[in-house]
Amino acid sequence: MIKATIITIGDEILIGQIVDTNSVSIAKHLNRAGITVEEKISIGDTADQIERTLRHALQQSQIVIITGGLGPTKDDITKHTLAHFFSSAMHEDKTVAEHVRSMLEKRGIVFNELNRSQAMVPDCCKVLFNAHGTAPGMWFEDTQGNVVVSLPGVPFEMEHLMEDEVMPRLKSHFELHANIHRTMITSGLPESMLAEAIAEWEDSLPSDIKLAYLPAPNIVRLRLSTYDAASGEVAREKIDTLFEQLYKIIPEYIVGFEDASVQALIHEILVQSGKTLAVAESCTGGTIASRFTAMAGSSAYFLAGIVAYANEAKRDILGVNFDDIKQYGAVSEQVARQMAEGARRISGADYAIATTGIAGPSGGSAEKPVGTVWMAIATPNKTITRLRQCGTDRGQIVNRASAYAIEMLYKELKKEAV
Repeated sequence: MIKATIITIGDEILIGQIVDTNSVSIAKHLNRAGITVEEKISIGDTADQIERTLRHALQQSQIVIITGGLGPTKDDITKHTLAHFFSSAMHEDKTVAEHVRSMLEKRGIVFNELNRSQAMVPDCCKVLFNAHGTAPGMWFEDTQGNVVVSLPGVPFEMEHLMEDEVMPRLKSHFELHANIHRTMITSGLPESMLAEAIAEWEDSLPSDIKLAYLPAPNIVRLRLSTYDAASGEVAREKIDTLFEQLYKIIPEYIVGFEDASVQALIHEILVQSGKTLAVAESCTGGTIASRFTAMAGSSAYFLAGIVAYANEAKRDILGVNFDDIKQYGAVSEQVARQMAEGARRISGADYAIATTGIAGPSGGSAEKPVGTVWMAIATPNKTITRLRQCGTDRGQIVNRASAYAIEMLYKELKKEAV
């Protein structure tokens, strides 16, 4: 099994100033090639940390991928630290120097000694040409055949170098087997109940197949993985057979595979049927509408999204009876029902989703605590409602309520299709 360690360098990562997306992208590239990521480490911009972490990584991995610290300023020390680590002198790479000069001229930036330093590279490395930036990547090999790759921290530059330079070289340098991962998406069963329902199936899994439960709002992903498989095709068939068994155990809870989502299934149903959708949201603040409109082609069915936060907006835009708001409260079955029906009426849509609730952190009561959400689905034939408790954190409440409401529509669409 070929293992890799990913090291991201930058104080900005450690203080939470930026989110490390590089290690996620690199891990995906490596896993697809059959390389197992042993560890991901984020460290600061100090030579001691870089060298100490690199020594640790090479004790456990044949491949080390480093990002960050390759800029022209004094705080970017990765290149010089690697030269010291490999006991190498430095030289100016003429191709890189000319590339940097040309790139800066196009931007109207004067080429100075700091920019020239971008072209200084250790003698012992292979330069990985960075067509999209000024800092080249670098490929090092030690006496045991282990590989250390240093890449710029700018995400799109790193991504191009991984695709164009690093992965082809790794596939040529190492004899790689397959790491296979496949994920089934389920909806409608909490993690504990799902685990109970498939316990016998899980207990019978082969020893080389690993199961992971990955819960998210109103869905649970089931990921089957096998590592270092001699034949990727055989491993995929094996995992496919195991998932086929689940269709006999929990057929009604299976949404699809990999990146499938309930809203994507609704998207397909509405596009194929020619039916239309509108959304009226209060506590979810447009989240449901954004989940649909983020998908290409949603203009074929998505007619309107109304965020009616104020009671007056519920009345004036959606036609909710103000006396019902006064009597039952904005967070009530009556209001959710009228919001959905109003959205359907004013837009002319075949279906409408509505949510009204208390997202917090204030506004709750003993009768209606924070996290209380009423939701409704209006169809051509009826309106259904549901009360859900969606948690205590504002973001959690919005995400859960959105997911629950979307699932309600999906279930209705499935019933009508039967």
